[in-house]
Amino acid sequence: MTLLLAAFGIVLLGAVAQAVSGFGFALVTVPLLAALIDPRGAVVVSALTGFGLTVVAAVRERAYARWPVAAALAGTALLGLPIGLLVLARAPERALNATIAVVVLGCVALVWSGARIRTGRVGLGAVGVLVGVLTAATGTNGPPLVAAFHSLGYDPRTFRATHAATFAGTGVMGLVGFAATGQVHVDTVRTALVALPAVPLGWWLGNRLFHRVDPAVFRRIVLVGLLGSAGTALAGLAS
Repeated sequence: MTLLLAAFGIVLLGAVAQAVSGFGFALVTVPLLAALIDPRGAVVVSALTGFGLTVVAAVRERAYARWPVAAALAGTALLGLPIGLLVLARAPERALNATIAVVVLGCVALVWSGARIRTGRVGLGAVGVLVGVLTAATGTNGPPLVAAFHSLGYDPRTFRATHAATFAGTGVMGLVGFAATGQVHVDTVRTALVALPAVPLGWWLGNRLFHRVDPAVFRRIVLVGLLGSAGTALAGLAS
């Protein structure tokens, strides 16, 4: 019961971060859930609980999304998905935990530095493939999208909407891939079902903050939280 309540709280934090900053759900939930259960279970639970969040956000914010960009990214993500599924199935747990921590730290570095990448057709295609790999391998597939959308100069609402639209597509692919490779188990489904009510609650809280708090300020708060999340994953490695 303690584990399930902790999972509820972790998913709540992730949903709030996603609603306000436009990213952060998996980056918050996966490392923290991995400290409670195993990293493979953490990736699947995060995907199961976060899928509804991204679909609802994509529908509600559809007028602000850049749909051609989201479709191109989701399409090329399909090319990287098999590689990510192979990593998830074959990599040792310690290696997965290390990868999760590195990806989270990489996201913090990208956002904090304001790094930009080439956003032409080839550049976005490469981002999409990397998103596909990370979707299946670690669930923490936001960092390349953060850099790409920052380079495209999206305002906070367009950023959030296009992010959700992209994740709606990659989320379907990820869940199908997890089911097809036998990564969905009874324990992960039970944990996801208990934590699921935290998603609309967290989105509601985050939406209220989105209209009251400077997004740049909250983004910095999210980044500090992500450092703690990555620290948790690294602490798990040390133990």
